[in-house]
Amino acid sequence: MRASLLLLAVAACSGGPSAAPVGADARPSPGQATPGARVLFVGNSLTAGNDVPGMVAAIAAAAGTPLSVDAVLLPGASLGDHLAEGTVRTRLAGARWDFVVLQQGPSSRPDSRRQLREDVARFAPLIRAAGARPALYMVWAIQSEPEWFDEVRDSYAIAAEDIDGIFLPAGEAWRVAWRIDPSLALYSPDGLHATAAGSYAAALVIAAGLTGRSPVGAPAPDGIAAGVAATLQQAAAEVVGGAAGGAAPAHAP
Repeated sequence: MRASLLLLAVAACSGGPSAAPVGADARPSPGQATPGARVLFVGNSLTAGNDVPGMVAAIAAAAGTPLSVDAVLLPGASLGDHLAEGTVRTRLAGARWDFVVLQQGPSSRPDSRRQLREDVARFAPLIRAAGARPALYMVWAIQSEPEWFDEVRDSYAIAAEDIDGIFLPAGEAWRVAWRIDPSLALYSPDGLHATAAGSYAAALVIAAGLTGRSPVGAPAPDGIAAGVAATLQQAAAEVVGGAAGGAAPAHAP
């Protein structure tokens, strides 16, 4: 089954895959995780920060679909770096998995989009051989470049479509959350990494995208106010339900 994304994608150059813009109609494609499903996260500090895999496990367990979660995370690494370093190859070859969640940086520029697609295509047969379905964890634009959010979304959506993967639009949940409450602090002081609230928004989208369970009412980590948690749950539900449509934030702090 093709990932349920409304996009026009074409392979237009021999030097690497290219695609027409996804536009505002990209939609997440839900997973069908069963209790005990094994999930491997592959990424960098945007996944490691605030323990996104642990958040996902807690949210999924509370929703009645406990997941067995593990991760291979390297600071500053691209997916190509992971393939070259080798640990993830060993982990995929040594066990059966149900989902493998791939993440790198924003990948908004043409060259980084091309590299993302090429590396995801290299990962896909390794993931399928391990019995798993790949998933693409869309991150967010750098804080100083909010105009690049659409390109971040499109890069990850296209890469997911390329390999019939699951599109997990975490960055879109940020935009919807800002539309609801422009004062939400989702960026850490460095303007790239997430606060605990920003990571929680991402984890809500990932857990809901893998399990098909609503993120509304999910437990929140200590330190996230109930009102903030409720806003982020609402935003994640809207995104996973396919209603986000690339909504522009009222304010991107």
